[in-house]
Amino acid sequence: MNILITGANGQLGNEMRLLSRESHKDSYFFTDVAELNITNLLDIRAFVKLNNIHVIVNCAAYTNVDKAEDDVEMCDLINNKAVEYLAIVAKEHDCVLVHVSTDYVFSGKGNLPCTEEQVTSPLGVYGKTKLEGEDAIRSVGCKYLIFRTAWLYSEFGNNFVKTMIRLTTEKDSLKVVFDQVGSPTYAGDLAKLIFSLIEKRQYEQHQGIYHFSNEGVCSWYDLAKEISFIAGTDCDIQPCHSDEFPSKVTRPAFSVLDKTKVKRDFQFEVPYWKVSLTKCINKLKNN
Repeated sequence: MNILITGANGQLGNEMRLLSRESHKDSYFFTDVAELNITNLLDIRAFVKLNNIHVIVNCAAYTNVDKAEDDVEMCDLINNKAVEYLAIVAKEHDCVLVHVSTDYVFSGKGNLPCTEEQVTSPLGVYGKTKLEGEDAIRSVGCKYLIFRTAWLYSEFGNNFVKTMIRLTTEKDSLKVVFDQVGSPTYAGDLAKLIFSLIEKRQYEQHQGIYHFSNEGVCSWYDLAKEISFIAGTDCDIQPCHSDEFPSKVTRPAFSVLDKTKVKRDFQFEVPYWKVSLTKCINKLKNN
């Protein structure tokens, strides 16, 4: 079976690249902007037909939350229109579309873990375009799996973990917000879930929207403290309020995702956030 991975140079795409080497029955096609322009319907259609693709995993996204407020057209093109094009081609060729979405589709104003059925209410352009991408998939009517995730990090690309390691190495003191709470997600764990369900063909029994992050809850402050501890950096990290870092968009204050459904349907054991964080930082140390 042939699997197309878009956004292959990002955090999740790179993790999928590593895992694909373990597959003995499927062929993986890794693409990014240079290999496939997912904002062009004809390009997607030609690629899928030429390579006889059966599953499309869309790891591509516009993720700069602040810049999105001024770059609305490009954000919408990647997070919404391109997703619609992928869905259209998936339906035409009877493919399964696996798409990655975000906790930003919610307002973050509650205090209970968000379920898949919870009413969405995005606060900014990024969240709105990601939600519109989800809606586009459902409207097209292809076979699909949507995984909403939060606070993604890995040993690849730019992310909070790598930034904190650098800053706690360079600075004597640092302020990190404590009034935004969520669950970090190691991209390697999300990639394992996606790789596993493809290997087991579990998409044949289960479709729809799922939530995925690591187990446990913390604030960005707690996460920064743990990163510094595991990395062995010496920095005085102090908690602060979000309003001390003015932003064009309000970030969700509570981004804990309920993972009951994903664990039940895919029989997947979700690691605790500190365990996965340690694994990632140890990999960074050894690189």
